[in-house]
Amino acid sequence: QVQLVQSGGGLVQPGGSLRLSCVASGFTQPVYAIGWFRQVSGKEREEVSCYYTGDGNTLYGDSVKGRFTISSDNAKNTVYLQMDNLKAEDTGVYYCAADPNYYCTGDGIHPYDYWGQGIQVTVSS
Repeated sequence: QVQLVQSGGGLVQPGGSLRLSCVASGFTQPVYAIGWFRQVSGKEREEVSCYYTGDGNTLYGDSVKGRFTISSDNAKNTVYLQMDNLKAEDTGVYYCAADPNYYCTGDGIHPYDYWGQGIQVTVSS
């Protein structure tokens, strides 16, 4: 059974930092894409970033470029989302998701068949 378990999140002041983790297990292949999404109140779900475990290729959404950084510990099947210079508009529920057939190449719309449980991030003074 494929499973994604998230940790991190919480309350942080504007300009602060937070790191989210996503641990993947149960995959029958060693490489896959891990996407980070967020659901901001009153807005559509947004793809924040993507990380391909095969070669480390990454993509970032325009709203977070220069502020968020994705990294991994492949030995632990863990992907991290480091969020710096957080803004109030970053507040929302953050999800990680996995797609074994995507490579974070930005080549179109791809399904993410497996999702983490979601983590609340609140940026407020």
